[in-house]
Amino acid sequence: MLELRPAAQRGIANFGWLYSQHTFSFGSYHDPEQTGFSDLLVINDDRVAAGGGFGTHPHRDMEIFSYVLEGALEHKDSMGVGSVIRPGDVQMMSAGTGIRHSEYNASQSDAVHFLQIWIVPDRKGVAPRYQQQRFTADEKRGRLRLIVSPDGADGSLSVYQDARVYAGLFDGAERHTIALPAGRYAYIHVARGALTVNGQRMSAGDGARLRDVQEIDFSQGEQAEVLLFDLRPNELPRY
Repeated sequence: MLELRPAAQRGIANFGWLYSQHTFSFGSYHDPEQTGFSDLLVINDDRVAAGGGFGTHPHRDMEIFSYVLEGALEHKDSMGVGSVIRPGDVQMMSAGTGIRHSEYNASQSDAVHFLQIWIVPDRKGVAPRYQQQRFTADEKRGRLRLIVSPDGADGSLSVYQDARVYAGLFDGAERHTIALPAGRYAYIHVARGALTVNGQRMSAGDGARLRDVQEIDFSQGEQAEVLLFDLRPNELPRY
């Protein structure tokens, strides 16, 4: 079963320097029907104006990763880590016992567009850690590339949860089918462009919950970039 979450139904926060669209309940946006899916808690589609950003703020016991679509995002944290992530880069933060960080647009002239995604961890109180990895367009072209996994398989980033995230780029005749392990759930987020998923046309910002599905087919892409989350069969996040 595929349950569509249209982009136009997402929550919106507009602070001038930040325009954010929330797939799931976040901040002042709350929808009791949209409080996450399995251990996937947050997908925020953020656009930050030139020179703008999130000042230093804390996180604890959450797996948070940033996926940049356009521009450059500068990160600094209380562990002394600093980096700039650009399209193709993925950064994973395990907040664990607690960490403070800031995220700013690295440009004074161009906006940055990125996804910030939260996954509920399977343990609390771990030592905070950061990981960053680049996944080239060629690795994702016409296929799904594993970018996040519990064991860091195939050069992916490690997450403290039984969850896997794949990224793919699809255009024209490119097509890919992935099999899901028995009993798993999946969530799809179209980051940009459009494509067809198991016969359902999806466009930028659209999402879909999938249950009791053995295979997922991606086809008919129009400059599409898509994320696939392979998740535990868990209906509600734990907090």
